[in-house]
Amino acid sequence: MKSLFDVPFLPDPSYVELLAEHADELDCVHFSLLPDLHLDSRILLEDLQNSENYLEQLGRLQGVKKYALMNSRFYSPELLSDKENMQCIVNTLHEYLERDLINGIIYCDHYLLQYLSEEAPDIASSLEAVPGVNTMLDSFGKIDAQLSYIELTRFKKPQKIVLDRSLNRDLDSLAKVALKTHTEFPHIRLEVLANEGCLPYCPFKLSHDSYIALANINGDKSILGFNNNLGCMNVLYKEPHRIILSPFIRPEDIELYFYHIDTIKLCGRSLGPDFLSQVFKAYSRRQHDGNLLDLLDATNWLADQLYIDNSSLSFDFANMLSQCDGRCEKCGFCKELFEMIAQWQPLSIPDKRAAVN
Repeated sequence: MKSLFDVPFLPDPSYVELLAEHADELDCVHFSLLPDLHLDSRILLEDLQNSENYLEQLGRLQGVKKYALMNSRFYSPELLSDKENMQCIVNTLHEYLERDLINGIIYCDHYLLQYLSEEAPDIASSLEAVPGVNTMLDSFGKIDAQLSYIELTRFKKPQKIVLDRSLNRDLDSLAKVALKTHTEFPHIRLEVLANEGCLPYCPFKLSHDSYIALANINGDKSILGFNNNLGCMNVLYKEPHRIILSPFIRPEDIELYFYHIDTIKLCGRSLGPDFLSQVFKAYSRRQHDGNLLDLLDATNWLADQLYIDNSSLSFDFANMLSQCDGRCEKCGFCKELFEMIAQWQPLSIPDKRAAVN
């Protein structure tokens, strides 16, 4: 069975060349639309202007569906009431449609969906509305309800649904949700997110997404710093064995998931094209002999300090973890496994002398 991936798009020529070479393995790409308006749910560290070169690079991916990220947790009331800014969004969507560079939008804030539907019905009727992974669709009931709300707009029904990452570690529930959804909505492809790597059922998730949206609105990125001291980064640094519990999917395990779903989503746009290239190659060949953290988006910040030997994880790792009841205080399996395969790296200071000279 040919792998089908949903991957981030960045306008880096080498990265786009890699994707173009593997276009037959791609289901779709997702990309940032109008970065200056901060429409998506990440704070990008590099400037990504939607220039003519951006459009040309996106156009190189022939036969691959393309979805614009408009998936911030929320938008400012000023944006939704600012005719000029909203017209800029509408005009950009129109341009992408004219160039056949967009199939739909990925959203979380239903207010934005409703606004575009009412103010630009011709645009909306040409685009799929795809619920983002942060709508947390972990049951058929939620999927059914979300689709019914999309039907109240002028947008097309989505051709794919991204399931919540919690189902990655509950294969029985994943199988039930997938079977029911495929039966009731056979035209919809089901997708799971493979390499996020955050805490399972992260208690900071909704607040963190909201802080990112707030930072994108007011431009103050410093407000995110307390995640180091108070949030999931703090928890993972103090108890790194919790990474084993994270609902990631290793490259070696994706065939197990293809029994139930149709596409694998990869993430990590903010880490740049080199990271994305490494991740895509590993998942494409279904193997990674190296540090597991080199593949994970949310915990990649630990990769220079901590080495987790991915090849030491068992062939039935995903099946074993799907039996977890979350009672770590009684089990201790993940902590013992972590101590066997993980190793803290010695502190190193990069040599800057060449750059100074």
